[in-house]
Amino acid sequence: MQNKKQNAQANQSKSGVKAAAVPRRKMDRYALKKWFFGSKDTQGAGKIFAIYGLLICIGFVYIYPLLYMISKSFMQRADLLDSSVNWIPSVLYVKNYIDAFTSMNFVKTLWQSVVIAGVPTLVNVVMCGVIGYGFARYDFPLKTVMMGILIFSFILPPQITMMPNYLLYNDMKILNSLAAFVVPSFFGQGIKSQLYILIFYQFFRQIPQALIEAAKIDGCGHFKTFFKIAVPSAAPAILVVFLFSIVWYWNESYLTQLYVCGILGGSEWNTLMVALKGFNDSYSTAGASVTGDAMGSLNEGIKMAATMLSILPVLLMYFVLQKQFVESVDRTGITGE
Repeated sequence: MQNKKQNAQANQSKSGVKAAAVPRRKMDRYALKKWFFGSKDTQGAGKIFAIYGLLICIGFVYIYPLLYMISKSFMQRADLLDSSVNWIPSVLYVKNYIDAFTSMNFVKTLWQSVVIAGVPTLVNVVMCGVIGYGFARYDFPLKTVMMGILIFSFILPPQITMMPNYLLYNDMKILNSLAAFVVPSFFGQGIKSQLYILIFYQFFRQIPQALIEAAKIDGCGHFKTFFKIAVPSAAPAILVVFLFSIVWYWNESYLTQLYVCGILGGSEWNTLMVALKGFNDSYSTAGASVTGDAMGSLNEGIKMAATMLSILPVLLMYFVLQKQFVESVDRTGITGE
């Protein structure tokens, strides 16, 4: 009898251990799954690893050309011909930047680039804001048709309208001058102005109608409501449009050379991007005019230095305004949220 009781107790203890082992295994699996995939409150290690791995890969694709350009711009000819020198130059060779600075007439060209990109940008911000507010807050005949034309003109390639615009500007006597960019921007027809109108349109639609009605009750007219209510709240949209516009005008080289700088010359205007397109000729001209120690022949390092000087102002502007730009993009709803 005692042996039977002992066997029964032993069997019960074994079954209890097995029953306890099963929940522990389930708990361990749940903890491992929660650690890897995360939960509603926390992100798992696997998810974080995948996100950061993807961001690093995408970032490398964008940063690699910039790093390559910076590395090559500080290399002398011997480093460029030496296959053992890949990324780090043997000597920090700054003469490439001096030669590029001289041949591009950097100070004067930089000032003209700022004017050519900045003045149409300011006009774009003002006029596109007014047009976007009108589309967002007023109902008028053929509004849907005009919105359709606006969207269609945005997806229309600029190469199609390039020659008609050239003939029109020639008839208006504004070719080879800054007016070739300013006048179209004043009428909402600048470079990518359709996109800026849609950005303001999307943002002004988010302003509560009750706020507009309250301003009207307080005696505000149409213009006062726009300047007192809409414009102060549109700071994120204004910043986004300003940065987009100035970058597009800065990087545009063909239209700038066609309308403002002149393909055959005859204009006093020039930009860094246009100067970069003709860098080989300008470098040869500057080298021929140097007395004593000549610049030497053109090589890849000097070209990379000239390219770096051309994009450096835009990079500095983005680094300064990066936080505000990201926040503004999120608040303007450009992603379609």
